[in-house]
Amino acid sequence: MNSAAETLARLPSRLYRRRRRLALVLRETAGRVARWAALAFGVLVLLAGVVLTPLPGHLGLPLLVVGLMIVLRNSFQAKRRFLRWQRRHPKLIFPIRRLMRREPEIMLVAWQQLLRSEKVFLRKASWRVLKRGRKHLKRRWLKKQPV
Repeated sequence: MNSAAETLARLPSRLYRRRRRLALVLRETAGRVARWAALAFGVLVLLAGVVLTPLPGHLGLPLLVVGLMIVLRNSFQAKRRFLRWQRRHPKLIFPIRRLMRREPEIMLVAWQQLLRSEKVFLRKASWRVLKRGRKHLKRRWLKKQPV
């Protein structure tokens, strides 16, 4: 009689443990499915950005950055590859990392990329309009400032 009472007393705790275990497994599975869905969505956004980048307009690069953010937040392997790529090509990845911050410096990154592209296409320093124009404006601005 004593063993039957103990068995009945243990039964709710066994059921409770099974329910907790089942809930844990369901939560883990739902988390994995959500991560895979987010990863697939990120890849789709990345592909849309790749397709739209060469077209006129400025829709491609923001889509690339958003897609990359989604993929990097949901894939450990992608994060490792991105960091390895960053170590190999820091000048190429740095603007992307600046755009992925909480408060991205969009105008500064765009200006830096314009100066870099000007440097690539116009080899002679005397031909570079953006750099000279910025210096000219800076000198004019400093003259107008009351001291």
